[in-house]
Amino acid sequence: MSARSPRDGRVRLALPNKGRLAQPAATLVRDAGFEFEQDARQLFTPCQNYPLDLLFVRAEDIGEYTQDGVVDLGITGSNLIEEAGARVGRGLTLGFGHCRLQVAVPTGGKVTSPSDLNGKVVATSHPRTTAAYLKGHHVSARLIEVNGAVEVAPLLGVADAIVDLVATGTTLATNGLRPIATVLESEAELVRNSELPPDRIRPCEQVTLMLASVIAGRGKKYLMMNAPTESLPGIREVIPGMGSPSVMQLADPGMVAIHAVVDATGLWELLGPLRDAGASSILVLPIEQLIL
Repeated sequence: MSARSPRDGRVRLALPNKGRLAQPAATLVRDAGFEFEQDARQLFTPCQNYPLDLLFVRAEDIGEYTQDGVVDLGITGSNLIEEAGARVGRGLTLGFGHCRLQVAVPTGGKVTSPSDLNGKVVATSHPRTTAAYLKGHHVSARLIEVNGAVEVAPLLGVADAIVDLVATGTTLATNGLRPIATVLESEAELVRNSELPPDRIRPCEQVTLMLASVIAGRGKKYLMMNAPTESLPGIREVIPGMGSPSVMQLADPGMVAIHAVVDATGLWELLGPLRDAGASSILVLPIEQLIL
């Protein structure tokens, strides 16, 4: 079957088959309601409740596969899209796989900025992105491509600096390195083929909507509480939710139920003020999916 052959409107979505993005990506697809069986040895599996086929491949290849139409959609790191130079549709970040592509040098050295790397040797797993970054900063350095364990290059004396992905910075510190600049911020991203066949445009939009609804829901909480009617103005001042809260009269005269969607970040800072404003029986519920 060629990349552009008919598929009866079925969508192909590429997911990482291993690495730090693999499990969160598969979990996201399941949380969006798509049912599928996954086996470590299986590279292709159809969803049982939607015309969606999943392809498990290297995260590094997903941008190119999406660009070439082998798949319609893909989940991979934005750093890998930049490195591949893939011409794909972008826009939906997924909230996991956060890291930074950083320039790092030996802790005891005199290098303090990228401009100090003129004439130096830089080891990196992202040669294309690094070359573009150094050129943009008018730095002339010799690049060597290293796949895996980039941090040891300065210790081995083969490089003066590195450009590599950093999540917490612990690995850099352990290997006697310190960051001096950030090339780019990265996280998992949903990308799409820029020339979708007409029969797959609508299904791809539906898949994107379902995935986006999970991401939106993860950032919110659903609050339910009871309160005296006279406390409602004060409670509304506390809740920084999405528009006006829902207010329903309870069987007890003078009491109302209040429902609201609020940001998950800082939620716990609201509970005390809500209680002080007159709310009681406060429930905090997760939101599985939210369509904004």
